[in-house]
Amino acid sequence: MAGSGFTQSFAELDAAANRLSHLFRAAGLQPGDHVAICMENHDHYLEVIWGCHYAGLIYTAASSRLTSNELAYIVDDCGARVFITSKYKADQAAEIIDATPKVELRLMLDATIDGYESYEAAVAAQPAEPLAERVAGMDMLYSSGTTGMPKGVLRSYVEEPLESTGGPIVPLLQLLFAVDDSSVYLSPAPFYHAAPLRFCMAAQSLGATVVGMEHFDAEGYLAAVEKYSVTHSQVVPTMFVRMLKLDPAVREKYDVSSLKAVIHAAAPCPVPVKKQMIEWFGPVIHEYYAGTEGNGFVYCNSEQWLAHEGTVGMPLNCVLHICDDEGNEVPQGESGTVFFESEATFEYHNDPEKTKSSRHPKGWSTLGDVGYLDEDGFLYLTDRKAYMIISGGVNIYPQEAENVLVTHPKVVDVAVFGVPNDDFGEEVKAVVQPKEMPADEAGAEALANELIQFCRTQLADVKCPRSIDFRPELPRHPTGKLYKRLLKDEYWQAAGRQI
Repeated sequence: MAGSGFTQSFAELDAAANRLSHLFRAAGLQPGDHVAICMENHDHYLEVIWGCHYAGLIYTAASSRLTSNELAYIVDDCGARVFITSKYKADQAAEIIDATPKVELRLMLDATIDGYESYEAAVAAQPAEPLAERVAGMDMLYSSGTTGMPKGVLRSYVEEPLESTGGPIVPLLQLLFAVDDSSVYLSPAPFYHAAPLRFCMAAQSLGATVVGMEHFDAEGYLAAVEKYSVTHSQVVPTMFVRMLKLDPAVREKYDVSSLKAVIHAAAPCPVPVKKQMIEWFGPVIHEYYAGTEGNGFVYCNSEQWLAHEGTVGMPLNCVLHICDDEGNEVPQGESGTVFFESEATFEYHNDPEKTKSSRHPKGWSTLGDVGYLDEDGFLYLTDRKAYMIISGGVNIYPQEAENVLVTHPKVVDVAVFGVPNDDFGEEVKAVVQPKEMPADEAGAEALANELIQFCRTQLADVKCPRSIDFRPELPRHPTGKLYKRLLKDEYWQAAGRQI
């Protein structure tokens, strides 16, 4: 683990995972039963996940940033019989005991509190040999819950022999990114998120070394690339932005020539940002568009992207359909809801209505994004459908203004969304995290005007903010996802209106 200095060999990882799998079986858990995990990017995080996987269990990795109510909801909703956490989460672990009555065994790393057994002691008492006739487990991760409570994404569970089940990410790492046992994979994001968890496990299953960061830091990331001769990594666009905004002398200080593939996803990347990253790192930048649901995979490499600037790629294992609100396919070049046609199946756990709302009458499924296809079949994402602003009958996608504003040298982060307007229904609002907070109201007004004018040099007036507020930090998930709904709710409630 970068920063902590902790290292673990494959033999040590395998033995620890075997011991945990025996503990599960001794506790009465059988393949298909559920386990929930909530902790920071702990040194032993991946061994816990592998222990669940070896035992054929369905494991739910929950965000370490949830409130106690949110965490208790997920642990209870997924039907976890075992809950594993760490000393770092001790206060919250105590708070959720009464709200999670289905849990039969509670384990804590680094310490113990009432109601929790020592993970280390419990695992040490078990044998290091593999379970007999092992079947592979699988994850059931929860959506980020931008509206309402998060929902578990449950794929079809079939008992398959562990040794012959590589998982869907393994061939992607091999075929698209040439990961093998000589690779070094750097993961700067929280392990509980779908992409870091699945990519780390797939990299380890191929014999690659995984380097985990406790949390992302722009200079720390570059230092880790140089220190560990990193060959592969996965990031999100906000991490690119933070690295590009480092002082040039800091950026040039680190050798990143070992990188063979830097993969990004989770959010659209502004065109100028990606261009600069390709110029800096070289044509090793890869992008994909997919979801926790696993219903399709869209991909492009640097060369394809440079030929189709702004694209998120072409479908690899699915067919894309762009549809209007009535479900009719729209002509090429027109925006609509993006649907995936594939053999993958999933449902939202305990939420048949959400499952139904994600389906097209023909059985295709959507993640709720809006986009269009160009003449070569490349997909461009416009925005999340839920964030579309309707102002005076005009549909506005705030991602466009965000992509422009974030490139301004005085902007660190930005969120654009609709707020109430008595004449037009909604108007465009931006909330910006500036490099330096304005000293007074006059400074704030001057900076806001500067940013609005900057936006209008690149976009139509109607797409640009009519007003800008400044904050020292925006509510952004560690994986890079912006909790825009929190900001939007705040403004609508302050106006005495409902969304």
